[in-house]
Amino acid sequence: MVTQPQIHGDVDDRFGRVADVFRDNFTSRGEVGAAVTVYVRGRKVVDLYGGVADTRTGRPWSAHTPVVVFSCTKGILAICAYLLAQQGRLDLDAPVTRYWPEFGQHGKADIPVRWLLTHQAGLPAVDRSLTLDEVLAWDPVIKAIEAQAPLWKPGTAHGYHSMTYGWLVGEVIHRITGQLPGAFFADTVAGPLGLHTWLGLPAAESDTVAWGLAPPPDPDPFVDPVAERGITMGGAFAFPADADADGLVSFNDDAIRAAGVPGAGAVSTAEGLARLYAACVSELHRGPLLTAASVDDAVVVRARGQQRHGPPDTGQRWGTGFLLHSPPARPLLGERSFGHDGAGGNLAFADAEHQVGFGYVVNQMRGMGDERANLLTAAVRACLND
Repeated sequence: MVTQPQIHGDVDDRFGRVADVFRDNFTSRGEVGAAVTVYVRGRKVVDLYGGVADTRTGRPWSAHTPVVVFSCTKGILAICAYLLAQQGRLDLDAPVTRYWPEFGQHGKADIPVRWLLTHQAGLPAVDRSLTLDEVLAWDPVIKAIEAQAPLWKPGTAHGYHSMTYGWLVGEVIHRITGQLPGAFFADTVAGPLGLHTWLGLPAAESDTVAWGLAPPPDPDPFVDPVAERGITMGGAFAFPADADADGLVSFNDDAIRAAGVPGAGAVSTAEGLARLYAACVSELHRGPLLTAASVDDAVVVRARGQQRHGPPDTGQRWGTGFLLHSPPARPLLGERSFGHDGAGGNLAFADAEHQVGFGYVVNQMRGMGDERANLLTAAVRACLND
């Protein structure tokens, strides 16, 4: 007998299909705790949550439960980069060395900022082995990147910069603003918008975060030494979607969440992510956060096809810092959608055509074949098209 989940929150009648899929994720797809929020034209039309936030204690998921959202963090950094570009402080097509001179060592002098955001810089991993303390301290990673030669000729191929993306883009933000990206995001975006979204979790929020549950073992895992080194930062921590010998998902650790690992360590509610992306494309807060020119630039496909040091091509398409509409692997709403997914099932994006902001967060991580987010997105698309 399947226990019916306790689903809480609100949904407009027009978006009832989203509620149906959200409920089915619990009854049919192994959901443990989750939330989904959707804004349309500045108005919240879906705000649902349910299940268990912490299986160790039975703590229920609340309206304000955040979770580590892994690579959804990359979209947050991309938004920050576009804001700096709009302010005239960052030229995405200028060399990185204009802002970060030490970056230019070992054949990197001509790499433009944009290639950091499009996974084309040839720097998905560093040769230096780093301890966890060094990774969380920021500067040791920056020094390792400065001393690193590209693993392929920059601009000739793309390969997902799973962790280094955060320090690459984050250090450009740091050099321009004098703030680490988490502080810049808090002051410039999260604070003004009232988001429950952090890149560097405050200690006072630690007990509110959902406890991450590792995905089931992959029977046919993709193995590539460069990709593996990039994901673990040379062994500093376990792959964020895996558990250690004690069953602890790496990013359940308070120190990791507090450090704000810039490519994968943001902590957010679904509402925080949906509100962030809604603000990019609608009149949610003093006009759209991103200009029409920024959105037009963001949705241009910059990289697609087989990655260097990546798994078999699944059709993913990359803009400048964002994952774009990529059926069949990750269909969003259409060609004007941009955002990012995160390890284990999290997803957040905007759609400029429909002025949508979407956020979905989970604590039960899944691997290949996970359809939970895609089905929710399909339900939103169907409701908009009715």
